[in-house]
Amino acid sequence: MADKTIADLWFDPSCPYTWLTTCWLLEVAEVRPVEIRWHVMSLSVLNEGRDDDPEGDPEGWLWVPVRICAAVARHHGHEALGRFYRALWSQARESGDWMGELTGALAAAGLPAELFEAGQGTDYDDLVRASHAEGIRLVGDHVGTPIIAATTPGGGRTAFFGPVISRVPTGEEAARLWDGTLLVAGVRGFHTLKGVPPAEPQFPR
Repeated sequence: MADKTIADLWFDPSCPYTWLTTCWLLEVAEVRPVEIRWHVMSLSVLNEGRDDDPEGDPEGWLWVPVRICAAVARHHGHEALGRFYRALWSQARESGDWMGELTGALAAAGLPAELFEAGQGTDYDDLVRASHAEGIRLVGDHVGTPIIAATTPGGGRTAFFGPVISRVPTGEEAARLWDGTLLVAGVRGFHTLKGVPPAEPQFPR
């Protein structure tokens, strides 16, 4: 632990590009001394008060998975949250769906089925908002999901939005993107760097 960089990851589980970034971060943890800690954020919270609906979610369905994530984190910890999130998207890739089935992902992650009920009410909304606010405070509300904060063994911390990727680099390519992101985002006064427009997500098999 003492010689590892802690990568705190705030994610909305419904976002496919966030899942690609997560897959990249999991690759990074294989080739760099990085430990991931899992936190929920919410596009629904981020977009509250807007006149438009950028996520196309008039029924508020996107609240359901983030509430379940908050309940998992509250009762079973951040590692269980990471297991649930990975199970959710692993099931999606197996079934060809946009996102996995929530009860099936709970079972695959070894979590109680009754956690599904957390998504049906508002009991966990305060926890969602608090976790979301913790991540947003690091970078500002002009960004979306994901947010990553990297804390080095020496105590230095660098926070950033993204990176937004359409395919998942692996091995040393993943490590170079990690090293470069920390280098750029860690420069005082740095704000924005963009590449070409996003392509369709290429999910790893």
